[in-house]
Amino acid sequence: MPTPQHAPRLSAVPVLTPRMLAQGSLCALGAGLAWGLVFIVPLLLGDYPPALLSFGRYTAFGAIALVLGLRDRVRLRQLDRADWLRALELALTGNILYYLCLSAAIQLADAPLPTVIIGTLPIIIAIISNLRDRRLRWRRLAPPLAAIAAGVLLVNRHEIGRLGFDRPMADYLTGVALAWGAVACWTWYPLRNSQWLAQRPHLGSGLWATAQGLATLPPALLGMACAMAWYALAGNGAVGMAGGGFAVPLGPRPWTFAGLMFTLGLLASWLGTTLWNRASRLLPAGLAGQLMVCETLAALTYAYCWRGEAPDPGSLGGVALLMAGLLLGLRAFRSGRP
Repeated sequence: MPTPQHAPRLSAVPVLTPRMLAQGSLCALGAGLAWGLVFIVPLLLGDYPPALLSFGRYTAFGAIALVLGLRDRVRLRQLDRADWLRALELALTGNILYYLCLSAAIQLADAPLPTVIIGTLPIIIAIISNLRDRRLRWRRLAPPLAAIAAGVLLVNRHEIGRLGFDRPMADYLTGVALAWGAVACWTWYPLRNSQWLAQRPHLGSGLWATAQGLATLPPALLGMACAMAWYALAGNGAVGMAGGGFAVPLGPRPWTFAGLMFTLGLLASWLGTTLWNRASRLLPAGLAGQLMVCETLAALTYAYCWRGEAPDPGSLGGVALLMAGLLLGLRAFRSGRP
């Protein structure tokens, strides 16, 4: 029976099977655990400027993709010009620009504040996805989003309260602006990426992650070279975010820097992207977006472990609300009804 003209239009989409839900959710969980690492590394390398953290991570990602690409060179040759242009577009926005904004925000405003701002991504992506796809009626989507929003606000209140604002207010405001810039980049990235994967069913999840890594390598190398040249020319006047002289080419702790960059390149970039590509194929974009709560939870966990502290009751309450929102979201999509 045709849908009446006055009824809200809902997308004709395949039913989400329990197997798709389970596999996609596990992939999104794995991606979140991997991506959570990117919030702690800028704190471990506080004496390194954000540009080197961003370009260093994606140079490592590109180098890893280059090695993996040798194994997959036959399949990579099947990618056409449009695929490579899209991979470059995604790499520049979702990789380099995103992490440049995020690492700078973390170093300027500490980890908790950017973490909770990034925590709004599940809400923003779910809303935009449902506006585009009309997968669920808003009354079914509202409860999980409300729980996630309440969790973000509660964690945000307690985290800001414990910061003490011991840094210049200008640093916090700049960090907040950069964190929202990172949100903009990563709101666009997963929607664009899932749309392209839907149009290219022949693209494997790992292959597409490798292609993005290869597309990332040239701009990352160029950016790394420019950053090193800048610090070399500036001499002792070039400083990291923590102050003091900065030694080129790889800073005061070259082995630590290189090790952490390759750790992020392998786990947060290649593995995280592979798992996210798989989740994007199995799950609706709105649900996949809500599952980015896993990244927020992982980042908060890593930050508390790094500080050697236990979360206070308010933060635990916020985490509980985030998890409740995640479960409500899974339930809403699992039923298969609009």
